[in-house]
Amino acid sequence: MFLAAETEDINEIIGGIAPDWGPFGQVGDQARTMIQVVMALAILICMAIAIWGAAKQRIGSTAMRDSFSAEQGKGLIVAGLTGIFIIGSLGTLFTIIYGMAI
Repeated sequence: MFLAAETEDINEIIGGIAPDWGPFGQVGDQARTMIQVVMALAILICMAIAIWGAAKQRIGSTAMRDSFSAEQGKGLIVAGLTGIFIIGSLGTLFTIIYGMAI
């Protein structure tokens, strides 16, 4: 019982959990790194949009009593958070779609 546990390497266990990159599995390490950097930058931009929207909503609803600015802030918050969700789930979506095509 203990022999089976000792022969397996931790990398095999972790590798089974990690995604196989689906259609991007054949690209090189540099291309994967570039994809990750672009996605990380897009997530940071979406977070900045959501934070700007929260600030705009707060300023519009309290300081200036500007309902138009507050509504714009709500729209920016929703847009930023939606962008974060979509970008964060792109890897999963590509893997599912690629798996269904096979």
